Amino acid sequence: MTDNSNPGSSDLRMPAELREPLNKHLADLKQLYLKRGWGQPVGFGKRPALIVIDLARYWTEPDRQIGTNLDSVISATSEVLEASREAGIPIFFSSFAYDPADPPSPQNVKLQMKIEPGDEELFELDPRLERRPIEKLLRKRYASCFKGTNFHEMLTSLGVDTLIVTGASTSHCVYATCRDATDSFRVIVPKEAVGERCEIMHEVNLLDIDIDLGDVIPTSQVVDCLKQI
Repeated sequence: MTDNSNPGSSDLRMPAELREPLNKHLADLKQLYLKRGWGQPVGFGKRPALIVIDLARYWTEPDRQIGTNLDSVISATSEVLEASREAGIPIFFSSFAYDPADPPSPQNVKLQMKIEPGDEELFELDPRLERRPIEKLLRKRYASCFKGTNFHEMLTSLGVDTLIVTGASTSHCVYATCRDATDSFRVIVPKEAVGERCEIMHEVNLLDIDIDLGDVIPTSQVVDCLKQI
């Protein structure tokens, strides 16, 4: 039976005996950083937008090469999507701009994606997200939703000052997008709406985002803020 409450891959989870002490250590680190003036909340601005990062079948179907169980992430993201649609804020999605004709990069040596002809459909969004035609889909080649796209220009043309970031993976595309966003936008990360195949990478990078890049807060709090718009 799939454990929907614990996203990620079962073979990449922390040993049970490490989970409690590691999470306690991370919580202690957060307090130590706060004492040094890091990790202060940025809060919501007046004009938020939502980005749903890479929740496509290639990543959300556990039997795929680098797929994993992201059921709880999709559920939490769907809550944020529903609140965002009701609030009428701009909504964006992203997925990989797969093109077999693209020349290889050094990073392709690190991760050799096993993609066969006809697999392009795996980079379509998970249907549970129910993306609407008026919600922009970014096709990107890099980890960050900003690199090599006009995402920044679209956000600024809409007067956006706050970016709500959801999706996968915490240590890669989510982190890279938050890093690029933070120079221009307030960053809000609904804690349950981002996920990662590796548990320890998820926890460590989520803390890093919370300390340095944006506010990692409960999904319910994000939904409540959206309801006030």
